[in-house]
Amino acid sequence: MNSQPTTKWQAATDHNSIGRRDFLYVGGLTALGLGLGSHIDRVNAASPAARAKSCILIWLDGGPSHLETLDPKPDATKEVRGPFKAISTSVPGIQISELMPRTAAAMQHTAIIRSMTSPLGEHNFGTHYLLTGYKPTPALNYPAIGSVVSHLNRRHGEIPSHVAIPDLRVGGGTFAAAGYLPPRVAPFEVGGDPASPNFQVRDLDPFPGIVDERLERRRSYLQTLNRVQEAAQNNPPNDAAFEQAYRLMTSPAAKRAFDLSAESDDVRRRYGGKSIGQCCLLARRLVEAGVPFVTVNNRGWDTHNDLVTRLKDGYTGAKVPVGLVPSLDMAYAALITDLHDRGLLEDTLVVVMGEFGRTPKLNTQAGRDHWPRVFSVMMAGGGVAGGQVIGSSDDMGESPNSRPVTPADLAATIYRLLGINPATTLYTSDGRPVQVTADGIALNELV
Repeated sequence: MNSQPTTKWQAATDHNSIGRRDFLYVGGLTALGLGLGSHIDRVNAASPAARAKSCILIWLDGGPSHLETLDPKPDATKEVRGPFKAISTSVPGIQISELMPRTAAAMQHTAIIRSMTSPLGEHNFGTHYLLTGYKPTPALNYPAIGSVVSHLNRRHGEIPSHVAIPDLRVGGGTFAAAGYLPPRVAPFEVGGDPASPNFQVRDLDPFPGIVDERLERRRSYLQTLNRVQEAAQNNPPNDAAFEQAYRLMTSPAAKRAFDLSAESDDVRRRYGGKSIGQCCLLARRLVEAGVPFVTVNNRGWDTHNDLVTRLKDGYTGAKVPVGLVPSLDMAYAALITDLHDRGLLEDTLVVVMGEFGRTPKLNTQAGRDHWPRVFSVMMAGGGVAGGQVIGSSDDMGESPNSRPVTPADLAATIYRLLGINPATTLYTSDGRPVQVTADGIALNELV
């Protein structure tokens, strides 16, 4: 993956205009003996070697309970440990929830961070912190990790470099993934549920009556208009959304990558029939096609009440559990096994997380409320050494007991595994320098 930083020169060319201040900036570097190329090389010299070529982020929107998934407390009182038991995994000494037997069987590939900690227990704020590595501030919208990866990747293929399945409406729906970066690095949202019988990817097929010739004419018109505007004011308009849609509609490679019908019935069954399973299967197809960053957005984890039905059963009277955790268990295990069998796991980082955990005690409605003080994250592939637990929570799952890890630390770890130096400088549209991550320290156990 290309980890080349964005300088002021690059920021300007992203907007197809170079102002006087930008020339002065580059000229200043030259006067100091640091030409633009050497400036870039000096920053790149500190960039780590990429362990992963791509990343699949499984986002559990709403805040999954660590106590019912990755950090059970079998010896705690009933109001703390909850209704489910802990089971052993393929790695001696590591236990997880009984709702995740398939994940338990693949624990040799998985690392669990049990000491994640954040002060932000509101959905929008917590989501922003976990997805960007920065605490939210009214002064600046920070970009999602996937958007930064897309921005630095400089990939101009037929398939977008940042894809969200089915979308990235997370944390209450106000999160803007591109942040201060150009809008083109916002994720392409598939727009439909891959588990639906009539699933369709938006923009993949032309609207009825819109044929390739008409699309080509519009594209040519826009290119001509851009050239005229550029000659007039060196600031042409940008229709990135149309250009992306055009590439998708006219790309056989894109149609193949998004075509779940190419998978056998047996493979589709292994991932499970719920949305998260088919989304993970589509994510595997996309990274196989070369997409650097895919987010699988799985909603419904804000479980304030009726925890057993929502997390285990899925609906009242279910004979086979199809709730949130069993569905995640089936999808995650199938994804890890599939990637491994195809020789893709070492090159593909898989991260499973939400914006926070849940309270250490059950509430009066048999659920758990927001709890950011300690929670868990699961990682596999992409060079991550599996079969380990990093950090711990206390006996009640209330606070970090050892090795506290912040969302900034997690972001720095993900960037390093993807070959991006967390100290890389990006620039806002008005030239303000911002580091990819400012406060995070990558976890040595993983990088």
